[in-house]
Amino acid sequence: MNVFDLRGKVALVTGANTGIGQAIAIALAQSGSDIAILSRREPAETVAAVDELGCRAIWIEGELGAGMPAEFVQRAVATLGRLDVLVNNAGTIRRCDAIDFSERDWDDVIDVNLKSAFFLSQQAARYWRAQNSPGKIINIVSMLSFQGGIRVASYTASKSGLLGITRLLANEWAKFGINVNAIAPGYFATDNTTALREDAERSRDILARIPAGRWGQPSDLGGAAVFLASSAADYVHGAVLPVDGGWLAR
Repeated sequence: MNVFDLRGKVALVTGANTGIGQAIAIALAQSGSDIAILSRREPAETVAAVDELGCRAIWIEGELGAGMPAEFVQRAVATLGRLDVLVNNAGTIRRCDAIDFSERDWDDVIDVNLKSAFFLSQQAARYWRAQNSPGKIINIVSMLSFQGGIRVASYTASKSGLLGITRLLANEWAKFGINVNAIAPGYFATDNTTALREDAERSRDILARIPAGRWGQPSDLGGAAVFLASSAADYVHGAVLPVDGGWLAR
């Protein structure tokens, strides 16, 4: 028996157009899972990659955050027949000194990174409870779930909150066979870190602390996602798995 086999499963991944979300969606498909992608923009590249692996892929168009529709999970189930895994990956960031940080930049980030992840998890859990079936939720947190950072007040708050919510939901839902866990990426080469990588001094300082000596690539997260989505993680609840090149160990 291959405990990492996801054939016959369906995963809903938010923000899988590019970067981390795309890499996770492809990794899950490589293990056999069909993929529903929830995003604002059509994820044509990701859908094509999943199709090439022989799995089904659909796009659910939608905006995460304030006023988010309550039927995203139902839409995935209606098209693909079921839901087994939810990956709350979509996120946004705003950079500004805390003394000048605006309420708009606070609300925009909290709504997408924290509020939408909670209520999408609630949708999934209600579906699994109604079906009397197990399910797996994977929240993508951050190094700033552990540390303060600088100039990203709402991002730090949202990712710290998402790690806390991961543990709370695990406490409440483990008895129903719903596993809620988190992956904490380190410093990855994605759109969200473009400003850091283009700042020669900041990039040098970051790389100096990473024992692996390089920025992470989105594909580095695939194995962690497959593990937490699979039956290999059936007794894993409320855990956070850093994939950080050793950053936290430094």
